[in-house]
Amino acid sequence: MKKETSEQPNALINETSPYLLQHAYNPVDWHAWNENSIEKAKKEDKLLLISIGYSSCHWCHVMEHESFEDSTVAALMNDSFIPIKVDREERPDVDDIYMTACNLINGSGGWPLNAVALPDGRPIWAGTYFPKDQWIKILEQFKELKQNDYQKLVSSAEKLVSGLRQVDAVVDVSDDVEFNEEELKSIGQTFISTIDMVKGGRKGNQKFPLPNNYEFLLKYAYKYPDSKALEAVETTLNAMIKGGIYDQIEGGWSRYTVHNEWMVPHFEKMLYDNGQLVELYSEAFKLTKNVNYQSVVNESVQFIQENWKDDTGGYYSSYDADSEGEEGKFYVWTYDQLKSIIPADQFEFFVQYYNVEKDGNWEERNILYIDRDRSELDGNQIEWVTNWKKLLKDERAKRIYPGLDDKILCSWNALLLSGYTKAFEAFGHKEYRDEAISIWEFIETYLLQPDMRLNRNYKDGQSTINAFLDDYALTIRGLIHLYQITFEEKYLTLADQMTTYVLEHFSSSQSAMFNFTSDLDPPLVAQKSELTDGVIPSSNSVMARNLYHLGLFLYNEEYVDRAKQMLRNMKNTIVESKQPSFYSNWCNLYFEMIHEPFEVAIIGPEASNFRNQMLSYYHSNALFLGGEQEGNLKLLENKLQGEDTYIYVCVNKSCKLPVQEPEKAIMLMN
Repeated sequence: MKKETSEQPNALINETSPYLLQHAYNPVDWHAWNENSIEKAKKEDKLLLISIGYSSCHWCHVMEHESFEDSTVAALMNDSFIPIKVDREERPDVDDIYMTACNLINGSGGWPLNAVALPDGRPIWAGTYFPKDQWIKILEQFKELKQNDYQKLVSSAEKLVSGLRQVDAVVDVSDDVEFNEEELKSIGQTFISTIDMVKGGRKGNQKFPLPNNYEFLLKYAYKYPDSKALEAVETTLNAMIKGGIYDQIEGGWSRYTVHNEWMVPHFEKMLYDNGQLVELYSEAFKLTKNVNYQSVVNESVQFIQENWKDDTGGYYSSYDADSEGEEGKFYVWTYDQLKSIIPADQFEFFVQYYNVEKDGNWEERNILYIDRDRSELDGNQIEWVTNWKKLLKDERAKRIYPGLDDKILCSWNALLLSGYTKAFEAFGHKEYRDEAISIWEFIETYLLQPDMRLNRNYKDGQSTINAFLDDYALTIRGLIHLYQITFEEKYLTLADQMTTYVLEHFSSSQSAMFNFTSDLDPPLVAQKSELTDGVIPSSNSVMARNLYHLGLFLYNEEYVDRAKQMLRNMKNTIVESKQPSFYSNWCNLYFEMIHEPFEVAIIGPEASNFRNQMLSYYHSNALFLGGEQEGNLKLLENKLQGEDTYIYVCVNKSCKLPVQEPEKAIMLMN
């Protein structure tokens, strides 16, 4: 194999995405996804060869080294195709089209994602990783078909596009469809049955954190304490803390584990996971008061700030799984390395505590993980562990770090913003609230346009991609959270204005659902809606909950009705699913429809103090509003009583008698 880099860069040199720039000196003549690239393919009558990945993707790097750095492979790609590289994190819309095609063809998908398409972008075929020899055969096959049987390719594309357009097709169902508690309980029990009650997570060998799953189960556990929902949550969260998926040295989470006990991670670290897990462990702490959860939040926040915070106030996207071309090299240790670092009189206990083996517990090296509860340590041992972490962190800092993807994405920063708000609620640390506000100020300064349009990305002073529905949905969600920890109405006003923009530019013409792409963007081969909740909740489910919550805050019945219609459209899918965890955020909305949110109005000089006390408790379903003055929200009208502070616990705008002690208000919510 002849690996090489080109002396002259290809068109990707003009991009800002670290993933695209990684390929700028490949001998493959890569182009970015844009109108010019599509026009070039049409003009030259060449098939598109679309390769999609992301910066921290291990197998993306493998395929690059095996094929895209090989001059023979590059010549075949350049001569017969228009090669296009896509960063899936920057362009989730393009990724969704070709990933759906891959799933329709193969029943599964993944990254790297490689697709062949007609010059106009209609997909013909898609697959994932291929070794060099197999990749060459695929290229030659499509080269031959293009020359000798083009109509066959066109027919394949037409069938595939027809399938693509049906995947997310939704029509509004009748408004007489009702939600009922027995159905919610059935969904909850099915949900619990999918959880591994011994090792945590979904049943199976690969384990993903999936934070939104456990947000629903926390709600369910609080309302239905006789269920096994809390056991499912605690089993999972406790196992994750102990496993290799959690960085035992400095905090932070890897994307998933390939081991059913959370031991062996796929070492890449993503901002979207870490932001959501800060939120989840904060919420779980409120309900359980498990001090281990507090430690994990503090460590994770410190990791995120030390490694990913940009001078602008935004946060970077990820760390690679690889360093020096080797997966996990930054994170693992030989027995002798550890022995040379840890004090001799503590080493025997260190080996036991972190499950270290002389020959390694993974590929001749050691992943540090624990199999005991942190609270079992005595005072002496706690000091030891604290010192070990410092020693190992300092030693590890001498190594070559994993590749950093330093692009800043709106939606992922919004997830972290919400994480900080929930950490503030749980622990009361002012710096968490300040950091949440700082992230919003970054979005407002660098991504928000005067007409409420958002950009998705930011890097090196450039912000170039029109935002997608997830950017808006998660930012609006973050603004709603910000209002509740500050009582500054400007955040609700901004959330409302941004929602108006979404209604204007993302509404589907077919139903109450929303398109993933704005009507300002050039159309793709199929208009897609994001409906299924995955590692990140779907943008439609987030928007549905935003509409419901904003509707209650602002007395906007149109918002509430739209949210109800969206849930009605999804109801049969959720109820009939054997895996409701794929609709966990829709399940959250279903829960909120059955158990209407408490609207907790806190008015008077002590409003902030009382609010903070109440937010430190777990509430499965509550919205907080108020301030020292009544402000402009209708629910707050005529509730200010002189110099006293009163708490009004309301449901559907009907309020109980006001109280003046947070503890009494909490009792009214049980």
